[in-house]
Amino acid sequence: MPSHRELANAIRALSMDAVERAKSGHPGMPMGMADIAEVLWNDFLHHNPADPNWLNRDRFLLSNGHGSMLLYAVLHLTGYAISRDDLRHFRQLHANTPGHPENIETPGVETTTGPLGQGLANAVGMAIAETHMAAQFNRPDFPIIDHHTYAFVGDGCLMEGISHEVCSLAGTLKLGKLIVFYDDNQISIDGDVQGWFTDNTPQRFASYGWHVIADVDGHNSDAIHQAIVAAQAEKNRPTLICCKTVIGWGAPTRAGSAKAHGEALGEAEIAGARAQLNWPYAAFEIPSDIAAGWDARSKGAARQQQWQDTFTRYTAAFPQLAAELQRRRARTLPNNWLELVNALLTDTQQKQENIATRKASQLCLNHFAPHLPEMLGGSADLTGSNLTNWQDVGIFSADNHAGQYLYYGVREFGMSAIMNGLALYGGILPFGGTFLVFSDYARNAVRLSALMRERVIFVYTHDSIGLGEDGPTHQPVEHLPSLRLIPGLSVWRPCDTVETVIAWQMAIERINGPTCLALSRQNLAYQSRTATQIENIRRGGYILKDCSDTPDVIIMATGSEITLALDTAAELTQDGLHVRVVSMPSVDVFLAQDAAYQASVLPKKVKVRVAIEAAATDGWYRFVGSEGCVIGLDQFGLSAPAKDVFCAYGFTVENIVARINICVTQEKTS
Repeated sequence: MPSHRELANAIRALSMDAVERAKSGHPGMPMGMADIAEVLWNDFLHHNPADPNWLNRDRFLLSNGHGSMLLYAVLHLTGYAISRDDLRHFRQLHANTPGHPENIETPGVETTTGPLGQGLANAVGMAIAETHMAAQFNRPDFPIIDHHTYAFVGDGCLMEGISHEVCSLAGTLKLGKLIVFYDDNQISIDGDVQGWFTDNTPQRFASYGWHVIADVDGHNSDAIHQAIVAAQAEKNRPTLICCKTVIGWGAPTRAGSAKAHGEALGEAEIAGARAQLNWPYAAFEIPSDIAAGWDARSKGAARQQQWQDTFTRYTAAFPQLAAELQRRRARTLPNNWLELVNALLTDTQQKQENIATRKASQLCLNHFAPHLPEMLGGSADLTGSNLTNWQDVGIFSADNHAGQYLYYGVREFGMSAIMNGLALYGGILPFGGTFLVFSDYARNAVRLSALMRERVIFVYTHDSIGLGEDGPTHQPVEHLPSLRLIPGLSVWRPCDTVETVIAWQMAIERINGPTCLALSRQNLAYQSRTATQIENIRRGGYILKDCSDTPDVIIMATGSEITLALDTAAELTQDGLHVRVVSMPSVDVFLAQDAAYQASVLPKKVKVRVAIEAAATDGWYRFVGSEGCVIGLDQFGLSAPAKDVFCAYGFTVENIVARINICVTQEKTS
């Protein structure tokens, strides 16, 4: 039987060979953390290579994702669907071994990592998910959900501010099944970190309430094993295992230096490493005894079968719980879902309330959430402003893991990345709120949510200069158009209660990507609609008010500016113009419609088009063309009551009528 070191050297060899063949990549971390990975995966990790989505598997996240070859090597060696040829095509076009781990590309990869610290945040989300789902579904003698979440992190992950956000919260929530390995090699891209990172990391994490195991020799298999045993024995605190390692361990001249971090070692250095590691095999060659020592397929299948036997008995004892768990894992909605939606739409049409869309959003939560136990919501310390809680919701805490509402504290970035982890875990529909302007803090997590096509809902309130007195620091300007630029992110800005209900419906039903809801602070007027118009809201843009003849002017608007568009249309109609008003709550959904529908709403022959939105203007020119105009905001806001700010920036009927009349005159004379 090969030794721990010989098994670990297989990771080192495959990693340096793949990076060398690609002439691109990061061999240092895989070579430095190989001994830790070998002990964890061979002695502790519960997983089944034949079923990467097994519910009760341990989760392993590589937060320092530049070391992706460590993960690919381990997945290949243990028996996942990653071949030797896949390793040879590391970082090549359409390979399932991309430069950084991507969960939608590679079996066994739990999350997309690379932007440092976010994998750690995803791990916190998955640890929350494990405790939450266990509290909801486990019963005495039936530990259906009972596993650990492990993460590898490096110096870069801990330098990123998100690490503070999420690790502070993890300690408060007492996530005892979260175990993090810190690769303390003292090297980052610029060299020895002593010049810029001298934190006392063990004391830092102890202050968060973590169990800290310091000064573990990351190249001593026995020490690593003992540390993991101690970590698993700690039930009430997450554990940080601080492993002293040498980056590029085994490379004769580059080990311990930044030269081992992010570039191929070169043929001579690899030859020296092979000699130093006593690895006399050709590139990508794994001897049969070492391959057998790594193969986890039989053990994994047996472990999953044992769990399946328990789940079969659980299904017999608790058939409704088992069915609910399977429904949630499949991301299907309750059978009465459409009835729930229609009932709320009927109620909003009967009441015809003039309320803020953030309040309309809370009405949706009060109506939907009791029927959707998969919803796990929260806010970054703005619950009373975002209105993201709902009636009688239980609070998720260290003492109540079954609660469906989580107070994230002032941690917008951390909250968003944790929600990605919750969604990735499965069986949970996460949403979280903050002000739209603070989406900037969270943007990279939102981007990764879209990249991973995860079902996450971002609730962004105070969506414009309409928030008023808090002034330009809190008034979003560029945020709506910038969010619309993220591929795969659906953005909704509803104008009243009915559009808000539809926006929530679309967000909940969407299973292949995240959604942003941009909601107003101020009250907005209810708009009457026909059944056809309500149905067309789901198409992202629709005719809210039409004229009896071919339009002279089309006015399109979103959110709070819809009322302004309607008032402007009324004024122009009195002047003898034919005006159509289009509500465009979701630009991306409208653009996904067929060309015929788009043309029916925005016929090409109508040249005078005006878009009204209290945000940066660039994105609207695709709709208004060179002969139209955009009433928007390409500067920062002001601190004053909302009405005064809107007036100061020309969001008035008088100004817009004047602008449109100029356009009409130009069209007639052209």
